[in-house]
Amino acid sequence: MLSIIQAAGWPIWPLMACSVLALALIIERFVTLRTARITPPQLLQEAMAVSGSGVPSPDMVAHLAQNSALGEVLASGLQALNTNPRCTEADLRATMEGTGRAVAHRLEKYLSALATIASAAPLLGLLGTVIGMIEIFGAQVDAGGLGQAMGGGNPARLAHGISVALYNTAFGLIVAIPALIFWRYFRARVDAYLLTLELSADQFVRHLIQLRK
Repeated sequence: MLSIIQAAGWPIWPLMACSVLALALIIERFVTLRTARITPPQLLQEAMAVSGSGVPSPDMVAHLAQNSALGEVLASGLQALNTNPRCTEADLRATMEGTGRAVAHRLEKYLSALATIASAAPLLGLLGTVIGMIEIFGAQVDAGGLGQAMGGGNPARLAHGISVALYNTAFGLIVAIPALIFWRYFRARVDAYLLTLELSADQFVRHLIQLRK
């Protein structure tokens, strides 16, 4: 591996940095976007059961808010009722939607960075390719022309230029393809979570309004 990096020349170092950053972002998103931390399966039913006889105490609401992203959204509705028991359904929905937007922003954190790496890595590989081609043509000029370069010029410099071009192209694709795959995977996962949050919030609002009646 070290020999490949040395053969690829300095243009590969930005790609190495991108690969390390992409790996760190992928691991962080896998840890953060776990179902237990976003939408625990039974949390909505438990929240509806606890609030079935009235609005829970502020301590219970605060504990719910710390449970998960879904718990934070549901707790915002209960906090609105604790603050103003006569708040309208529109106010209740607006409060929970505002909390939902904040949660959505957190769920989408670092996804744009991962998408940027997926887009930039091939361009960095292309930059390395261009630099390698420049070295090849530099070797030809030093050798006195294309024919002499191919016949009796500087084969070591010519080979180095070709290796720089090919290694950087390949490494750019190696970084970009997994980054793109994981970006699309996390994007789909976040979209699924957001749909679950929206449906659960709507069901919880109807539950709270029904209790007030």
